[in-house]
Amino acid sequence: MNGLTGAYVPRATPLHRLPAGAKLAGLAVACTVLVLLSSLLALGVATLVVVALYAWSRVGAAAAWAQVRPVRWFAVALFAFQLLFAGPETAAMTVLRMVLAVALAGLVTLTTRMSAMLAALERCLSPVRFVGLDPFRLSLLLSLTVRSVPVIAALAVRVREAQRARGVERSLRAFAVPLVVGSLRHADALGEALSARGLDD
Repeated sequence: MNGLTGAYVPRATPLHRLPAGAKLAGLAVACTVLVLLSSLLALGVATLVVVALYAWSRVGAAAAWAQVRPVRWFAVALFAFQLLFAGPETAAMTVLRMVLAVALAGLVTLTTRMSAMLAALERCLSPVRFVGLDPFRLSLLLSLTVRSVPVIAALAVRVREAQRARGVERSLRAFAVPLVVGSLRHADALGEALSARGLDD
């Protein structure tokens, strides 16, 4: 999938047929609930619910793993930090909350077409017309920003793997330069796609 169409995986499931607005509202509620859960047992149940939702959506294990893979090293670092300062239980709960929130957000993108997402965001942002902003362009900006996060993260993973293959994994320059160049190429391709759709102004 390219950066404009998103990560949508077409399937004929009830989750795919849910309105985009309902899924976005459900995501907000679910993330709030994750923050309020105060035990590992409750978060364990939440994990089973998220796994069941992915199984219900039938998007596949590879697509599911792709949603949380970009944050795996951050999750390890966060766990180590929390373990040092707050103990093992708090560390596990904090990491679980973050990973589950990312997984749920990924599930929304996997089961929602970009056009439906844009339409839902545009409806939610309609009041910004009163301050001179265009809800459609603002919703497009938000959608593309969210979609670019896993794209850039995946690019960083590829650059890091290429570094290891060349034996220069400790070189900051060998990591930063390809990452910046790749990000600019992605932005350029995205700009061309937007221009082709009449959004070049």
